[in-house]
Parts: sequence; structure tokens; C-alpha cells
Amino acid sequence: MTDFASVILAGERDDRDALRDETGVACKALLDIGGTPMIRRVIDALRSAQSIGTIHLSGPTEACVQSDAGLAGLVARKEVAWVASGPSPSTSAHQMLSRFPASQPVMITTADHPLLTGEIVDHFCRGAAKSGCDVVIGLAPYDLVRATYPELKKTVLRFRDGGYCGCNLFGFLTEDGRRVADFWRQVEKDRKKPLVVIRLLGLWSLLSYRMGWLTLDKALARLSRRVGVRIGVVILPYAHASVDVDSVSDYVLVQQYSAEGRGGA
Repeated sequence: MTDFASVILAGERDDRDALRDETGVACKALLDIGGTPMIRRVIDALRSAQSIGTIHLSGPTEACVQSDAGLAGLVARKEVAWVASGPSPSTSAHQMLSRFPASQPVMITTADHPLLTGEIVDHFCRGAAKSGCDVVIGLAPYDLVRATYPELKKTVLRFRDGGYCGCNLFGFLTEDGRRVADFWRQVEKDRKKPLVVIRLLGLWSLLSYRMGWLTLDKALARLSRRVGVRIGVVILPYAHASVDVDSVSDYVLVQQYSAEGRGGA
């Protein structure tokens, strides 16, 4: 199996954050989920994955790292490599990708992914390595997510052949693929607005999307031409792959899912 370097984006988006205010934690990455800080759940998933060779952390602040003994220990023992984050997730991703040799495949995820497992990571990395693409994005079928977590509010990409939810899993397989990080910076502020992102592909793509004519394959082909790299997807058969913590309501639900043992549903 191909060894991927892994990156966890764990920087803070804003000076004020409702989740931090509600829970009193120093940074969002340290939110407690089932007795374990969220970021350490992500690290544990990566450590258990056969496809991951190294683990790199972009953020949180050094003070936040040191405030959690478990996380500080992982960094001190060099089991996890830590660097300060950039001003935004896309900038952090761009900076982190530049740290690796051009031939090194890199998988990027986020610290607010508390139900991630090694099984999900390996499924994604196997699919990415076989795709023949420069960049691969993880998606989960919306029908599966809705059936498993009906209370969860998710942004849905709706295509003629079905709806999909993002999974905060991105594979960069080639040097060319790293150019997508620049495109990411263009669309980052509108990441929750599918219509704005689709508009970047052109008026016909926007019309096709609005009318329900655009298939996922056609969208990928047009996006690949727009960016100038081969972009693919891995469809993940795990509803919990799409669960992240963006709000207080998400946090309450994820705590509930963890207590009920629904994380591996």
C-alpha cells in the first residue's frame, strides 16, 4: 500500500468562536468528544491506518498544544510533527504541501473530524492511489448520511446522479495536483455555497447544476479543465466520514453519536 504523508489542519478561523465560548476550551481542536480531545481522535485514526507513513499538524497554537499533555507528548516525541498554521485552511494546506518532496503523496484532513477511523483513511488512500488523478476528494452519498444521521445539517452537492457530502479528506498525488491549493484559496470563503463554486466552472455549468442536469463526472471533468489537473473522487461507504464539528449543534450531536456508539455506523 502506498505510504501517504498526512496533514491535519488545526488552525483557528476566527478570534471569536461560538464553540470555544460555549465549552471554554483554549482551541476548537481540544473539544472533548467521548473523553478524548477531538484532535487526538483524528491522530489516533491516522496512527491506526496502514496507508499513513507520517503525521503532520498545522496548528493549533503552541500554547494550545502544550495545554494538552497527550498532544504535547506526541509532539515532543516527534510522533507528530507540529508547525504553526497559516491565516486560513487553504493557506495552511499550501504551506504544508510545499514541505514535502514532489513525489510524496499527501492526504489532508481536519482536526474537527472526530469520527474518523483508520478504516476510512485506508479506504480513501487506496482509492486515491488507484485513481490515476492528481488530486482526489472524499465524498459520502447524502442518502446514506441522511439515513444514518437525520439530525445532522450538511452542505449537499446535488447532481443528476445523486447528492454527496464532503468528508474533509483530500489526496494530493502529484506535483501538478498541488496547484489545486491555489484554487482552494479562491473558493474558500464560499465553501458552504455550492452554487458559488459551480459558477466558477462557467455559466453553462451553473445552469446545468441549477436544472439538475449536471452529473458528478461532468462536474469533475469541467473542474479538471478549469484548474488544469486531473481531479477525481473516492465515494466512501461510511456515513460517519462526513461528520465534522462546525457549530455548537454539531458538537451536541457528535457527543450524542459517540455516547450511542454510532461513530462506526
